[in-house]
Amino acid sequence: MRHRKSGRQLGRNTHHRTALFRSLVTSLLEHERIETTDAKAKELRIVADRMITLGKDGSLSARRRAAAYIRAKPVVAKLFKDIAGRFSERQGGYTRLIKTRRRVGDGALMVVIELVTRPTEKKGTAKGRPADQAGAGGSPATSGPTPSPTPAAAGT
Repeated sequence: MRHRKSGRQLGRNTHHRTALFRSLVTSLLEHERIETTDAKAKELRIVADRMITLGKDGSLSARRRAAAYIRAKPVVAKLFKDIAGRFSERQGGYTRLIKTRRRVGDGALMVVIELVTRPTEKKGTAKGRPADQAGAGGSPATSGPTPSPTPAAAGT
């Protein structure tokens, strides 16, 4: 019986599950948006919120606890400098889950987990592209209307 035992086992033993969540939380804090399965994301949300709360604390012991869990030192620095400052007024709920698709191989429900406040893009851009290419959806060489062939060029 599993009475009063929290968390999903995800078909893994304890060490594998811990390593999985360490990798996932490091990737989430580094990229601020990742895609994973629904069950993993729901468990990752708990760990990520705990790490962001450590970042908001800002003490040396909190930094050491975060560094013991997160796998990359630059990500720890980013957590304490950038991410913690964005969530200073928020009391929790730092992540959002967006259901995206079913995975082709096994039909698992996939979700995007992202931080609620992400850096905003510059005005006039869409997905990081310059404003003149934002609406085209292609490379600069193929953006805009395609020229129609002239009658002379079509006949040769």
